[in-house]
Amino acid sequence: MSKRLQVILQDPEYRDIQRIARSRRMSIAEWVRQALSHARRQEPGGDVSKKLAAVRAAARHNFPTGDIDQMLGEIESGYNSGMKP
Repeated sequence: MSKRLQVILQDPEYRDIQRIARSRRMSIAEWVRQALSHARRQEPGGDVSKKLAAVRAAARHNFPTGDIDQMLGEIESGYNSGMKP
């Protein structure tokens, strides 16, 4: 279902948006939809407490790992060998 959104803008703001939309060959409505979509993607999603709980649960584990200097050296040598991932 679609919803209608009304936003009141001052004339200078409206003209700026109109100019930008025109320069991108799109309607003002499409430019606003894309701008809102972009802004929504920039907002952190999900429950912060759930994310922290997941990080804390993962930190309780004690998995074996390699030496960081050795791992970084192996990664670098892979880059230098020209091998593709």
